[in-house]
Amino acid sequence: MLSTLRSAGRARVAKAQKFAEQMIGRNLITKQTGAAGRACNAVMLAERRNPTHEYYVAILNDRGIGGPALVASRQGGMNIEDVARDDPSAIITVPIDFDKGLSHELAAETARKLGFETANVDKAADVFIKLYKLFKEKDATQIEINPLAEVEGGDVLCMDAKLGFDENAEFRQEAVFNLRDLTQEDPSEVEAAKFGLNFIKLDGSIGCLVNGAGLAMATMDVLNLYGGTPANFLDVGGGATAEAVKKAFELLLSEKAVKSIFVNIFGGIMRCDVIAEGIIMAAEQLEMTIPIIVRLQGTKEVEAKKYAFPSQSSHFRVLTFSSFFRLIKESGMKIYSFDGLDEAAEQAVKMASE
Repeated sequence: MLSTLRSAGRARVAKAQKFAEQMIGRNLITKQTGAAGRACNAVMLAERRNPTHEYYVAILNDRGIGGPALVASRQGGMNIEDVARDDPSAIITVPIDFDKGLSHELAAETARKLGFETANVDKAADVFIKLYKLFKEKDATQIEINPLAEVEGGDVLCMDAKLGFDENAEFRQEAVFNLRDLTQEDPSEVEAAKFGLNFIKLDGSIGCLVNGAGLAMATMDVLNLYGGTPANFLDVGGGATAEAVKKAFELLLSEKAVKSIFVNIFGGIMRCDVIAEGIIMAAEQLEMTIPIIVRLQGTKEVEAKKYAFPSQSSHFRVLTFSSFFRLIKESGMKIYSFDGLDEAAEQAVKMASE
């Protein structure tokens, strides 16, 4: 009998090795990777356990509550956004005291509400409590288990997980951030992060350089309104330097699909003159021949426009003055300045289509 078991075990190992060899080094395409896929560098082997019911559980910060919350649903193993849209009552939200954490009584009550079998209520409650402990101790922004499953044999297991961590806590969570696998991330997005830029590739033809996530989303919406498609989400944030702005242009120009660039800055913490300086630096050091549409409003706006971009609310023209004239002429750059968001976006769309 022992010999037979050993033979069966060796056969399973050989089969697993065969499948692993077919995956490692290949491009893996899933819903999470997008159409381009990701290189498969490793394969995880796990014991197969058959779920009898799947749940959704997450620990995250809830703005409405003003603190952490346990969010759970009996409808797990599927897209939780779809559940929230189709059946909001299926989602349970439980506020958590940040310092005291989740009590066993409250965790067990939540497990019962979700419909865990009586024998598994304490097991589920223990998972909830440990998830919050992980959330707090590791400076997480999100701990999502989907599915959390009751399995044959009576166990409660975390079958799949998505974990997010606060980048501002990297200095005290080195062990966590050392687990980051940069090979699974877009190289340009990794490079952008080194300069404090929030950069995400999209499929359009208009490069966007904006400060603030809200303004970035609004900019993308306005471009779509006028028939354009953004090539990226690029937020330079509030503390970008001229060097970071130059790096932003490098990232935008690296995409062949980009036909025009829309710079839309509302200066608050981010100063408009720093953006202008970065554009001039890019003009000096990069070969930029595609048109750039610039809208600068807010802090140091006047200084920025005196420095590089004269205000033109009803007309636009290539900037041709002072020392900047020589830089533009030599580089072949086409820079257009606007005060209004709509007219600037419309011009960016028009030039991307020419």
